[in-house]
Amino acid sequence: MSNHLQSSQSHKDLSFQILNQTKNTSLADNGLLANTFWTRMKGLLGRKKLFKDEALIITKCNSIHMFFMEFSIDVIFLNKENYVVGIVNDIKPNRLSAIYWKANYAIELPVGVISSSKTSVGDHIVIKKKDK
Repeated sequence: MSNHLQSSQSHKDLSFQILNQTKNTSLADNGLLANTFWTRMKGLLGRKKLFKDEALIITKCNSIHMFFMEFSIDVIFLNKENYVVGIVNDIKPNRLSAIYWKANYAIELPVGVISSSKTSVGDHIVIKKKDK
C-alpha cells in the first residue's frame, strides 16, 4: 500500500479511487480513508448504508467487527504490497471476520462488489488519490 495512505489526512479530507488491476475492474470511485485511531475505530458506525462506488479504506487492519452496524458489507483484506489476502462476502451486523494475519489494510465495500468485480485472493489492487 502506498505510504500516502499512512501519512494522509483524515478520511474526510481525501478521496481515493480503488481498482482491481488484475481483473481491470473498478471497486470504488469514492474511497474514504480511516487512518487514525478514532477514524479506524468508528469505521462505518452511524451510517445507514454504503452507497454504490463508496468504500472505506482502514489502515493497520487485519480483521473487522460488525457490532452496532445496521447493514451488511463486503470486505477485502490487503497485504502491504496491495495483494488480496482475504475476502469476506456479505458480512452481516453483529459478526466478526476471520483474522487475516498477512493483512495490513481492509477495504469495506457495498455488498455485491466483490462478486461483480470478480475479485479474488491474489489479485492486485491499486488505490489512487483522486484529484480535487
